[in-house]
Amino acid sequence: MQDDGPTEESTTSPARGGRTSAAGTALEKSMRILEAVAAPGGPHRLTDVAAAAAVPKSSAFRILASLTEQGFVRPESGARYGVGPRLRGLSALVSGGEPPSIGRVLGELRESVGQTVHLALHSGEALTYIRKLESDQPFQTASRVGMRMPLHSTAIGKSILAHLPEEEVRALIASAGLPRRTPRTLTDPQALLAELQAVRARGFAVDDEENEPTIRCIGAAVLGPDGRPIGGVSVTTVAFLVSREEIEAYAPALRTAAEALVPLL
Repeated sequence: MQDDGPTEESTTSPARGGRTSAAGTALEKSMRILEAVAAPGGPHRLTDVAAAAAVPKSSAFRILASLTEQGFVRPESGARYGVGPRLRGLSALVSGGEPPSIGRVLGELRESVGQTVHLALHSGEALTYIRKLESDQPFQTASRVGMRMPLHSTAIGKSILAHLPEEEVRALIASAGLPRRTPRTLTDPQALLAELQAVRARGFAVDDEENEPTIRCIGAAVLGPDGRPIGGVSVTTVAFLVSREEIEAYAPALRTAAEALVPLL
């Protein structure tokens, strides 16, 4: 019988863990998706990313959601995806370029206020920390890069909610709820909406021991070109050392940092 050459099945990658898959492992899929997102002409549509990466659309959507949470990918208007700040930072390090400007902005903020600084990205019903610069104070907060946090009880989260349409905020409340994190957490929808109005008026949000006892923060949103919040930046202290009035005095430096981050995220 004539040998027609290798079949499609015989040319797939070797079996991994007892399985043979032309699509590859989850890590391989993620790498191909990152390459597709970073390709020229972006930001790219989900359909185009999935096709370029040879990954089913449903799988591509899940992987993109995870990469977005970690800051490697940034969702854009029109259901498109672009390169996120962490991927840009890796590119700068690999190419031997200058340290990412994001680090410079956050470092200047920390030096100005002398407190811990966080940068987080908005992702669905939560936010994810992508940068943390600890202060020189004799205490450390429990937060860490990669940690997902609620929107309604954090300073960054409330600053993000304040820049979303009210109907979208109500939908998020209906979906995620307003779980009580501490006795100070705002768990009434109307009270939260009133607080968000105050956040918009003053340009920053306050977490006054609402997410974690003894921790006090102020946060400001970082907005995209379309005016929607991409994420936010915050200053974090401990309540028994820094009063609410004292931490609110950091607001001008915080807002300056948030504005400087706009073209970088």
